Amino acid sequence: MIETLNKAFCTLPGVGSKTAQRFVYHLLERNRDGGFELAKALVDAMEHVQHCNSCRTLSEKTLCNICANDVRDDTQLCVVETPADIHAIEQSGVYRGKYFVLSGYLSPIDGIGASELGLDELEQKLVERHIKEIILATNATVEGEVTAHYISNMAKQFEVQITRIAHGIPIGGELEYADINTIAHALSGRKNYT
Repeated sequence: MIETLNKAFCTLPGVGSKTAQRFVYHLLERNRDGGFELAKALVDAMEHVQHCNSCRTLSEKTLCNICANDVRDDTQLCVVETPADIHAIEQSGVYRGKYFVLSGYLSPIDGIGASELGLDELEQKLVERHIKEIILATNATVEGEVTAHYISNMAKQFEVQITRIAHGIPIGGELEYADINTIAHALSGRKNYT
């Protein structure tokens, strides 16, 4: 049983066997109530959390709170890689549109193509809705850039504005510690200073 629990914790990203072992022994030796609480929460989540029928984020309802909110701007659609990206953007308090979650990025080597990312659903949204702007908010990785380029090419036929989130030096960051790609993105994405 202990080995099975250890293997279960190893399924989490970034958790190796030593970390998993520490989790297991901590729960069994010091926090059995916490272990039961964790087990119940996991079972509840696995049974009740599904994908939103509109944006594909994780939700306990058919439509997530953002998609069900009539105040949100239906003409803006921000395309992100993961539900965690929505959480990060929402914390900024700036974006008031809706989302589309890819749940990954294009990676032919890993067998992840357009259909696995739901890009046919995204294209259908462009056909059915009055979307005026698609904001590409994929990560600044090779795969994220390829995915953004693919979506941009797909969306061009629908006469929508296609924008990309800016990448560059973070607030509080220092140039001497930034890598050359970050500096290049920051310079190419510069805007007027007023």
